Amino acid sequence: MRLFDFTRAPNPRRVRVFLAEKGLEIPRVPVNLYRHEQLSPEFLAINPGGTVPVLELDDGTRLTECLAICRYLEYLHPEPRLFGNSPRQEALTLMWAGIVDHEGLAAAAEALRNLSPGFRDHALPGPAPSPQIPALVERGMVRMDAFFDRIERQLTASAYVAGDTYTYADISLLVTVDFAGWVDVIPMNTRPALARWYQRASSRPTSAA
Repeated sequence: MRLFDFTRAPNPRRVRVFLAEKGLEIPRVPVNLYRHEQLSPEFLAINPGGTVPVLELDDGTRLTECLAICRYLEYLHPEPRLFGNSPRQEALTLMWAGIVDHEGLAAAAEALRNLSPGFRDHALPGPAPSPQIPALVERGMVRMDAFFDRIERQLTASAYVAGDTYTYADISLLVTVDFAGWVDVIPMNTRPALARWYQRASSRPTSAA
């Protein structure tokens, strides 16, 4: 196997943290997003979506979504369990991972990609040109605020996002919180439960992966 990766991007970081939690090492192939290597014909032949990470299996199969990659790795290496120890906990982990993706990470990406000059003409991922829409910066900020309020309520009642144990959903939230900082959103400042959770999550040695 090999992992197509870019150190600075949030999605590859999710997979790296997951690998670190499992104690796994997979050879990495760097894809420099700043140089638009993800849009090169060579990389688009690997992933027509033009995104990282990509996990290439020994038989040539390529997995392009963080959830699919991490779920596959969990099947191969079940311990420690990062999708829960029961059908209920796995369902909750997948549910909250989806909430983090669609309500949190997507909102931060909406704000950043419509604000940063680096995404001019590429406000959406992939090879097709897409113009920036300045109004979506504010919408992304509003969406993030609502998302982190929801997470605050959840973490007031639960030690971790999906229950009492650290899971893939926490990895996704950690990456989302740090990614929000790219647009100067520091959600822990006004949310004490999230601040306590963040101190625990970011103190794990694997968080630096």
